[in-house]
Amino acid sequence: MVAATSWAARLKAGLARTREALGGGLGALLGARRVDPALYEALETALLAADCGVEATRALLEELQRRARSRRIEDGAALKAALTELLAERLAPLERRLVLPAGEARPFVIMLAGVNGSGKTTSIGKLAQWLQSGGASVMLAAGDTFRAAAREQLAAWGARNGVAVIGQQGGDPGAVMFDAVSAARARGADVLIADTAGRLPTQLHLMEEIRKVKRVIGKALAGAPHETLLVLDAGTGQNALAQVRAFDEALGLTGLILTKLDGTAKGGVLLAIAHARGQAARALPVLFVGVGEGVDDLRPFAAREFAEALVD
Repeated sequence: MVAATSWAARLKAGLARTREALGGGLGALLGARRVDPALYEALETALLAADCGVEATRALLEELQRRARSRRIEDGAALKAALTELLAERLAPLERRLVLPAGEARPFVIMLAGVNGSGKTTSIGKLAQWLQSGGASVMLAAGDTFRAAAREQLAAWGARNGVAVIGQQGGDPGAVMFDAVSAARARGADVLIADTAGRLPTQLHLMEEIRKVKRVIGKALAGAPHETLLVLDAGTGQNALAQVRAFDEALGLTGLILTKLDGTAKGGVLLAIAHARGQAARALPVLFVGVGEGVDDLRPFAAREFAEALVD
């Protein structure tokens, strides 16, 4: 397992581009400045530049100003602390740890979905490593039977992690999933991670196909998949909200994985996601965030760590 201090440093480095969009970091923006309307305007501009979203930014600043008045905050340093606290609170509902329930039938099936290029296959390889580091035995299902070399890419991650990959090139994805669940049960695997082909929410026939894939998994093992996760590229910014809505309607998502935070200035989209889900009837957590190409660069999301890395 990666040491906490090591991961905090990677997270901070991974959010460097977002901090640049925030005027070199919210901490640098606030500095020793006096709290006045001009400072709040600068904060608003910075938050919007980091793709926090109009509604989320407005709600955040209204609450920050309320706290500043009630606590009689007059300098930037104190406002920085209040902002970090508030960001952590807003992001906290997104935080949920992936835990394999004890005493239940195996395998625990995790199905991943997302648009093309979001980082599903890479996330699967990293997720497999993370699960193995916790002592779980893992198998992979190569449900993306259409993309060229998709199975080979997953097989490479399987070889890297020393786990079996079930798949067939050009076959029916539902059949692959059924075979993979059967194989995982026969081999006593703790976890089966199922890859699926990338698709846009507007490709209705492909959205219907992925619904079928999920139904097939349920027929192969009652109650599966136990987690249905959407992989989001952080660089898509506000478009991520539309992806969440569409895939959630189609599949009934249980969580999100946010990837490629190190390659974008739009890391503030997590605040927009938190705000949007706060308005929804059902909260949808972010289980993991990715901040690099390394196998250990996909880690469980922690609201406080993220808020501190964003503001620092």
